[in-house]
Amino acid sequence: MVAEREFHGRIGNDWRESEPWWPPVPSPPTGAPNVVVIVLDDVGFAQLGCYGSDMTTPVLDGVAAEGFRLTNFHTTALCSPTRVCLLTGRNHHRSGMGRVADLAIGFPGYWGTPPRENGYLSEILQANGYATYAIGKWHLSPEDETNMAGPRTTWPLGRGFDRWYGFHGGETHQFMPALCHDNHTVRPPRTAEDGYHLSADLADHAIEFLGDLRAVDVDKPYFLYFCTGACHSPHHAPREWIERYRGHFAQGWDQWREETYARQLELGVIPEGTALSPRPPWVPAWDTLSDRERALAERFMECFAAYLSYTDEQIGRLLTFIADLEDVDNTVVMVVSDNGASSEGGKAGTINEGRLSNFDASGVGEMYRRLEEIGGPLSHNNYPWGWTMAGNTPFRRWKREVHEGGIADPCIVRLPKGARSTIGDGVRRQFAHAIDVLPTVLDLVGVQAPETIGGIAQSRLDGTSFAYLLSEEGADEPGRHVTQHFEMLGSRAIYHDGWKAVTFHPVGPLYDDGLSINAPFEDDVWELYHVDEDLSEVKDLASVYPERLAELVERWWDEARRNDVLPLDNRVMEAIAHPKPDHRRPRDTFRYFQGGAPVPESVAVRLCNRSHTISVTVDVPVAPVASGVLIALGCALGGWSLHVVDGQLRYVHNLYGRTRHAIEANELLGSGRHTVEFAFEADGRGGGPAVLHLDGKVVAEGSIDRFTPAVFNEVGIGVTCGYEWGPAVGDDYSAPFAFNGTIVRAEVTTSGPAVLNPALEIAAILAKQ
Repeated sequence: MVAEREFHGRIGNDWRESEPWWPPVPSPPTGAPNVVVIVLDDVGFAQLGCYGSDMTTPVLDGVAAEGFRLTNFHTTALCSPTRVCLLTGRNHHRSGMGRVADLAIGFPGYWGTPPRENGYLSEILQANGYATYAIGKWHLSPEDETNMAGPRTTWPLGRGFDRWYGFHGGETHQFMPALCHDNHTVRPPRTAEDGYHLSADLADHAIEFLGDLRAVDVDKPYFLYFCTGACHSPHHAPREWIERYRGHFAQGWDQWREETYARQLELGVIPEGTALSPRPPWVPAWDTLSDRERALAERFMECFAAYLSYTDEQIGRLLTFIADLEDVDNTVVMVVSDNGASSEGGKAGTINEGRLSNFDASGVGEMYRRLEEIGGPLSHNNYPWGWTMAGNTPFRRWKREVHEGGIADPCIVRLPKGARSTIGDGVRRQFAHAIDVLPTVLDLVGVQAPETIGGIAQSRLDGTSFAYLLSEEGADEPGRHVTQHFEMLGSRAIYHDGWKAVTFHPVGPLYDDGLSINAPFEDDVWELYHVDEDLSEVKDLASVYPERLAELVERWWDEARRNDVLPLDNRVMEAIAHPKPDHRRPRDTFRYFQGGAPVPESVAVRLCNRSHTISVTVDVPVAPVASGVLIALGCALGGWSLHVVDGQLRYVHNLYGRTRHAIEANELLGSGRHTVEFAFEADGRGGGPAVLHLDGKVVAEGSIDRFTPAVFNEVGIGVTCGYEWGPAVGDDYSAPFAFNGTIVRAEVTTSGPAVLNPALEIAAILAKQ
């Protein structure tokens, strides 16, 4: 690397005695391909057509038909940890992502901040002359840094990407997402009423970025990191796509699973002799459900399928544009999912995950009455456990757990045309892991992993390139990734040379299985599977080969010590009770500013079930009549809003989409300067009285029976001043509903301590990963 002021020409007294010289610019290897890595979210092993599903995914199936399907590819069981593996080639604990950043604890494997010595693939390729673009979900920045006041060092542009359009956190509303463009927040370009959906918007911006590049440079290779919101909850999809699946899942999850298993065997996705794991006892049999429960379960799955198929079509638009650029013949396309199918919808599914986070699950009766809302903007839906189980066919368990259902995922690779012309639908059964993606891409590009990036010495890579599999001869090659450990929230596993030892450790009383979250780790029961012959972990051989099991468990401890996994700690309540230090000065009064960027709930004033006062001084115009939002938090899925409708002052508390409590003044807000105040007094029983003041005078009184106890909404929509993000907190106006006057000063003041409920906080964090 040339130093900034290094010069290799000659400087004389004038130009006649001088020789100019230009520093070299980074250049990729001759003929280096473009690289497109597509990361799906919460898509299980059995949910793509090319992996046995009957859901429609023709685009991704077409990529597989021209390339390779890895059928023994693994992740970490959770999204942020898997994504850091993909981009660094290191195990997730070594990158500080032993769990999600929201549950960071004070040990190196769990800090939630990937270190600079673990360089990102984007940083490596950028230094080698690539254009680098990130689109979609990021979720690799600590939660307290995902705001406009935070540093940008962990954001995409701080880690080697030239441009970014997407969202922070685990999830977002698909019809009204909380978006960022490069280093600032932006509103979606359209509304749901105008046909907006995030999957299409992400494809639009990927196409825009690539078009902008090719308008200037027709040869420069690019790395596109394209991360859909699909299929993480909320399972939002355009209504016409949901209708396409109406009645498609009437047979239920048990039969669908059997049919998918048969297709997997026929396609060769799983080898002959692989057994279908039994339905776990905590998942009800389909034929035991009531008619209403079946109708709801069908609708939940119809929405998921529509979401997946619609996103597949948007990926198709992107790949078609790449072909139109005449880049397709020199582009590597890789498709992965970040973990197994999600069980976060609970046993019955949910119409709003915020309900689960606040321990107030929707009942079957309520959900059935609102069945047609499911999948639309007013829902935050996730399907029930039965469909999770089916989505991971033929495996056991699911996301967040390290049996195969949580860690075995699709991986599709299509090479440039010259390298794939005679391959055709190759299935590869060798073990691979997310940490193998970076070294594989570097192999395909022809770039060596650097010793330093930006002057920082780089740590060792953990991954093993699987480029050797991507040829006609690759099917017969012995696997090169021989050993891999797993750990997620106390559950542990290790793969070694065709064998796997695994143990489940609970993080809560999820399954009524009698296991205690406080049990010592040494009491965990380890299982042993010969996964080369028993991929679905059906035959536990622990009692048959106790010595082999003991060797594997000891090997796990060796890997754990080497990879910053220790100390083992599943005490997620401890992370809530003793969070990462907040270096902001403590305060009781928070000031917000008209038209400013949304302030995420994690760094905003904390009002959940807490006494507080909202005070806003405004200048109201003479005409027209005062109208619009003064200050708000959240959306139709949960939050609060102080606003003016046709001159009348009103406060609305939206209890996670279930009920709205409105306190409304009768008299009009006239022109001139006024001070508006809303006061809530927590009564210690979950609710309390509320009062509206106008210029010091009481103009309305009421009571909020139940104030939101833990989290207002799960889709990342925070405090806004002078407008709402949407969909609207209230029910008779549309966001953004910008205030037509001037907000002189807006403050929220709390009284009394912010009382934490660790159980609710944990539910909220786990629900959105």
